[in-house]
Amino acid sequence: MKLFYDFHIHSGLSPCGDNEMTPNNIVNMAKLYDLDVIALTDHNSTLNCEAVMEAGKEIGLTVIPGMELCTSEEVHIVCLFPDIKGATKFGDYIRSTLPTIRNKPTVFGDQLVFDKNDNVLGFEHTLLITASSISANDAVSIVADYGGICFPAHIDRNSYSILSNLGTINESFRFNCAEVFDLDTLENLKSQHPHLNKLKILSSSDAHYLEHLRLKENFIETEENSIAAIFEYLKSPL
Repeated sequence: MKLFYDFHIHSGLSPCGDNEMTPNNIVNMAKLYDLDVIALTDHNSTLNCEAVMEAGKEIGLTVIPGMELCTSEEVHIVCLFPDIKGATKFGDYIRSTLPTIRNKPTVFGDQLVFDKNDNVLGFEHTLLITASSISANDAVSIVADYGGICFPAHIDRNSYSILSNLGTINESFRFNCAEVFDLDTLENLKSQHPHLNKLKILSSSDAHYLEHLRLKENFIETEENSIAAIFEYLKSPL
């Protein structure tokens, strides 16, 4: 079956995310856009994943818990997990790898933690847009230790991407997928970086505002609409 997806969405926990990116606003906008599955991927944190998963369950939307990890090289990597337990443990670990810099909401934005009913439970005080101590080369193995998978985010962008910051993507990183924000750039990227021909290419919104979620555009084909089936697809060879 075809599953229309958006695997890269931020909530109000990300300081650069709009405060209207609440669990119910996110899942209902995704439903309005006819998406079948989304992933919540806040910067360096998984604190809102459970609330968004619960909100999604109530309206029949599959929600994958995740994170947009910022590596030590300031490369953004999308990390996805098969369950909230692994995602939460990974989030706790990543928190220990971040510099202890306090967020300044007036400068960077709020970092809101919600419940499934969009109530604000509190604020994350550690600034989430800094770089962790994890290198891009170690990301796949570390994420796998928590049951997850990961892939480089928006590789076609001029900042915070593996190509802009490291200049290359090759077998040494052991990625099985890569995310391209603008698919019109893909053929040119493949000509410059032939290893991309060996990877599954995904394209998601990196939405920080509700109106930026992807419309019903990109899909994967799986046996069923379940996180297990989606992971089987993402893990399988091209």
